[in-house]
Amino acid sequence: MGYRTLELHVRIFITTILVFAGTFCVGETDLLDVAAINSLYLALGSPPLQGWKSVGGDPCLEHWQGVDCVFSNITAIRLSGMNLGGELGSNLNFPSIIQLDLSNNHIGGIIPLTLPPTIRNFSLSGNKLIGIIPYSFSSLSQLLDLSLSNNLLSGQIPDVLLLLTGLIDMNLSSNSLSGQLPPSMRNLSSLTSLHLQDNQLSGTLDVLQDLPLKDLDIENNLFSGPIPPKLLSIPSFRKDGNPFNTTIIPLSPAPAPSPVAMVPSPGEAPRKSAYSPRASERPMPVTSQKFFKAKNIIYITIAGFFILIALGLCVFMLMCFKKRSKSVHKPKCTESSFESTNQEGIDEKSSQGYGKENRRMNSIPEVQDEKEMHVKRVYTTSTRNKGHELENTGLGSKLSPLQPPPRSLRDLPGEKVVVSSAIHAGITGGQVMTNSIKAYTIASLQQYTNSFSQESCIGEGTLGSVYRAELPDGKLLAVRKLDPNASKGQNHEQFLQLVSGISSIQHANVVKLLGYCTEYGQRLLVYEYCSNGTLHDALHVDNELHMKLSWNVRVRLAVGAARALEYLHENFQPPIVHRNFRSANVLLNDELEVRVSDCGLGPLLSSGSAGQMSDHLLGAQGYGAPEFEFGSYTQQSDVYSFGVVMLELLTGRKSHDKSRPRAEQFLVRWAVPQLHDIDALSKMVDPSLNGAYHMKSLSRFADIISSCVQHEPEFRPAMSEIVQNLLRMI
Repeated sequence: MGYRTLELHVRIFITTILVFAGTFCVGETDLLDVAAINSLYLALGSPPLQGWKSVGGDPCLEHWQGVDCVFSNITAIRLSGMNLGGELGSNLNFPSIIQLDLSNNHIGGIIPLTLPPTIRNFSLSGNKLIGIIPYSFSSLSQLLDLSLSNNLLSGQIPDVLLLLTGLIDMNLSSNSLSGQLPPSMRNLSSLTSLHLQDNQLSGTLDVLQDLPLKDLDIENNLFSGPIPPKLLSIPSFRKDGNPFNTTIIPLSPAPAPSPVAMVPSPGEAPRKSAYSPRASERPMPVTSQKFFKAKNIIYITIAGFFILIALGLCVFMLMCFKKRSKSVHKPKCTESSFESTNQEGIDEKSSQGYGKENRRMNSIPEVQDEKEMHVKRVYTTSTRNKGHELENTGLGSKLSPLQPPPRSLRDLPGEKVVVSSAIHAGITGGQVMTNSIKAYTIASLQQYTNSFSQESCIGEGTLGSVYRAELPDGKLLAVRKLDPNASKGQNHEQFLQLVSGISSIQHANVVKLLGYCTEYGQRLLVYEYCSNGTLHDALHVDNELHMKLSWNVRVRLAVGAARALEYLHENFQPPIVHRNFRSANVLLNDELEVRVSDCGLGPLLSSGSAGQMSDHLLGAQGYGAPEFEFGSYTQQSDVYSFGVVMLELLTGRKSHDKSRPRAEQFLVRWAVPQLHDIDALSKMVDPSLNGAYHMKSLSRFADIISSCVQHEPEFRPAMSEIVQNLLRMI
């Protein structure tokens, strides 16, 4: 009796310690979870859910309604039948979520293109979702239960089920799905329940015949052909309302004994059920009772002592974390914050302006002689001139007029023209970011480029040729000599405003503008020089550099290019559409880091012959999005072009190669149908990689490509989502 009493006290003691440790040691909810649930709350229209907030909060610690957590991660959200409206938004990037149940509500919009890869139970049935089933389902390799029934989904079931081998229940009934069942459905080796009734699905049922189905409902569709004999032995099989060709269905199992024999026997069912989510989530038997034998009491006491010490450390760390988190949430002077505030506050009167109002800008001078003069362009927040709004040209909509410099300044001999902009970042506590550009003379650039000789030419484009320039001190520059037709619609002042706008584009993955020239009717832009040329040449021309492009290097290159477009689309204000994104405009520096060129030149491509030529080239080279045919170009068109560049990184092939067989000339047409076939995908990879990559990484890369080059622009992801998906691969 003494030992049992002591054992009971020890159990109570340890339980108490663990309860207190769980209370004090669990910190704030993971910040990625908080951001995702805040985004979901806003997308749903901020419904009256207990505890939920649109900004910040601590879902795990505060026990938000319908939210389950393990330690500091959200693992489940269950809000079935809560009369929710709105949409799902674009951010469901919960890093550890297992169950998401938003069924029987009034949620509309489309299913997000990016879904959490950890999800196991996913239910959106009984809502008002529209659009197609996204290709991102291919990444849900842990999915066990999928329910999208009773919505307004249309299109085909995408052929992305190759990796969903653990899926047990799938319900796509009561939608408007059409087309045939995808071939990858035959890989659903654990599927026991499939509901497809009340759709417009057609074709045969051959892909289902080898699945371990126990419950199959395909009523009220357009399935035809004979029913495979194996399906007739399914315990629950509902097939009415389909135009099956019943005249050739075998009347007895005698003619086909072997297929019937392959149907799982009743004795196999219990073994398969062991892999159901109920069995896998069942707690393991506890065998720790022996631990509490009398001879182990001393060890328990020692363990309790160490737990007390751990508890004290947890409390101390929690206090430190709380203090640190307060400082973390303060605004930081990061690169992105400078980049976003860099554009604020520029007022304007001209019809071609860049930036925002609330800043005053002095002039960028016109150079009159070979010498260069020093002037400064300062943005301030002391002046607000309203009422002068302009047409948006892709780099901004409001700018103060550019006036010529004072005559006395123009007449100063022997000076350099340096245009510097000191931009006050208001949210950073008065810190200043400065970037400078030079006004070069034609004479100096002729000297640096050997009179723009053919030997100095390093690139040709729709906007003009690019030359390598070497300064007397050995520094290298890249000079773009704009074709007269490219900027003939702009007067001198408008071109200077274009230069001003481009100079404010400041990002680590964007080629930096260093200067310009406007003498004698010529217009030139001077950029930093990238010694390793273009990604196009690295992949298709320079064999030595090609061999340096390992799989990890290619992923990093994709991340760099994606970050550049993310900055242009989402961080720069107003947003910029690149319009000419291709591998020839992705430059590489000494360290094989990405620098995207031609950023901010959209105004020169938005109209005129140069723009038409650029659009024609993009389409002819295989980078043009389908909407080009209708004269439409948006941020999502850039996303499509980015997907083509990713295909080049994956396959080592050109976007358009006339030397290949006709069916393989356009890279997208040839590659996309094979992206979700593991065997075909492994054969598509650039042979120079020699198999030095992980298939999981390869598959994820292919999934991102597939989402980028979808035919409909609205189904392509935002660049921020692409960046996050690529970062998970590093």
